[in-house]
Amino acid sequence: MSKPDSPQEPVIIRDNRKIDPTTGEARKPASAEGQPSADEPAADAAVDESVALLAERTADLQRVQAEYANYRKRADRERLAAGEVAVSGVLATLLPVLDNIDRAREHGDLTGGLKAVADQLHEIVTRLGLEAFGEIGDPFDPSVHEAVMHNEGDDVSEPTATTVMRKGYKHGERLLRPAMVGVTDPSSPPAEAGSTTPTEPDDVPQRDAEPHESDS
Repeated sequence: MSKPDSPQEPVIIRDNRKIDPTTGEARKPASAEGQPSADEPAADAAVDESVALLAERTADLQRVQAEYANYRKRADRERLAAGEVAVSGVLATLLPVLDNIDRAREHGDLTGGLKAVADQLHEIVTRLGLEAFGEIGDPFDPSVHEAVMHNEGDDVSEPTATTVMRKGYKHGERLLRPAMVGVTDPSSPPAEAGSTTPTEPDDVPQRDAEPHESDS
């Protein structure tokens, strides 16, 4: 005969999840009697220390990210500036060639294949940002004009470039070469004949001469 089955022990399920599935909040550990555990203050201190450490590491990471972003911006600016300087240097070496082309154009020698090459070179340097300046009638500006001669005339009201011996060039905000010009200044008005400078009246009262005592 088989032995009667022994009574089975009841199955006890304990919910050891640290997050309450209903509220979504962290559960506080408690002892078997339902009272707060003796290790709870230590656990809270550990949590506070972890939170503080996390905040410190987050601040460090944000600071490193900001420094790297500033470094990239600075590196980009320096790279662009270095590129602009290099282009300006190349354009400056081409200025004598452009001067020869201008002289050939003025004398009517710029024809045929030479004209095609000159036009292509002008298109390239313009695309690179080269800008010519210095035209007859421009107001004289000593920061961009080099005056090699001066005269006076009645047809101008301010110092004006009336002769352009050589064009000036700039690349962006960088001055590559000032324009060589002749400047005409307004004529000085002639002084009126016979004009004299008025004299100011002598407002100082004259003192009467004191009589000298005769020798007794």
